[in-house]
Amino acid sequence: MNGWLLGAIIAVVVIVVVIKRLKGEPLNARDLLVPPVVLTTIGVASLAKARQVTGADLAWVVPGALLSCGLGAVRGATVQLFEKSGALWQRYTGRTFLVLAGSLVIMGGFGLLATHAGVSEGARPVQLNIGVSFLGEALVIGARGLASGVPFAPERPRR
Repeated sequence: MNGWLLGAIIAVVVIVVVIKRLKGEPLNARDLLVPPVVLTTIGVASLAKARQVTGADLAWVVPGALLSCGLGAVRGATVQLFEKSGALWQRYTGRTFLVLAGSLVIMGGFGLLATHAGVSEGARPVQLNIGVSFLGEALVIGARGLASGVPFAPERPRR
């Protein structure tokens, strides 16, 4: 798949997820886990297809993914969870966007360090970092949701 097309698809997915969560949406397991799993899978596939990725490159990928996941977990702690119509809902807050902005700065700095260390571009798939960031967020939100005692929202019927 063309890199620009893949980038556009990923951008659209991220924008849709953020807009939905900014407005507030029912919290169900599928919507919580599917986007990060899809983006992480795309990132891993991109990494697997990359040419000339060395062991040193991979030594940067793992800490980068862990950092991204941790920043996503911090972001997940700022998401507002509330009950509506007997089900759990989620909404991004101003603090969520502050953490997001800080995360972008931190990950940008990590990317610059990786570039200066000579890590190949193929070893730095953006989709992987976005996916594991959303995964860290989902894990924290899921744990908070379970601890709340409020049932998760039912799955929406598929069309």
